[in-house]
Amino acid sequence: MAGVQIRPWWWAGGGVAGLVITDLVTPLSAAGWASGLAYLAISTALVSIGLVRRKAERFGAGNAVTATRSMLIGIVTALVVTSLSQPVPPLVLAVIVVPTLALDAVDGWVARRTGSVTTLGARFDMEADAFLILALSVYDVRIVGGWILAIGLMRYVFVAAGWLFPWLRSTVPFRYWRKVVAAVCGISLALIATGLLPSPADVLVGAAALALLIESFGRDVSWLIRVNFRARALVTSP
Repeated sequence: MAGVQIRPWWWAGGGVAGLVITDLVTPLSAAGWASGLAYLAISTALVSIGLVRRKAERFGAGNAVTATRSMLIGIVTALVVTSLSQPVPPLVLAVIVVPTLALDAVDGWVARRTGSVTTLGARFDMEADAFLILALSVYDVRIVGGWILAIGLMRYVFVAAGWLFPWLRSTVPFRYWRKVVAAVCGISLALIATGLLPSPADVLVGAAALALLIESFGRDVSWLIRVNFRARALVTSP
């Protein structure tokens, strides 16, 4: 059991080594270093706590792939925060983001093939997706404008709303479309970040990704509203 909860820290160590290598390629700011290290420490600690609470006996191949992706997200975070105060070559960011997005298509498949599908793994995957999208949307602000932050913040606004309206925290039915939309948002934001898209193509790509995300969240919220009112009707009906 103890070995399982320590396992995620191996990838955190790999992330620190990745930050060192990245700093040799393009210097990271102090804030960049701090944010990258903070992401690696906090995300790894949360996964370790989850493993303990679920009394997991193994880490699982699927989680190993997601942990590798999370390790890269720590480097992306450092680069994005660095870019707020000094230039960061888009090529360096792209070299890290591309494999991060590619691994997103692999972890679920690996988990299913190895029989290591867990609710913790699914949550780990989802939160990693959400944070990568947030980081990329922050980077893209200077390219297309502040409205692009809506893509990165939507997941966190939804979570915050759940604290005000507990029925929003109910489990929604599985829809593969959510995974597709997350992938489209990640790819779209990455394309914008490269600077290869001419204006207004970059704006159109971002707007299309935002529209898909609004539709996906809107469908879930609509379902939760219907279920909530049905539950109230069952309670109040004679």
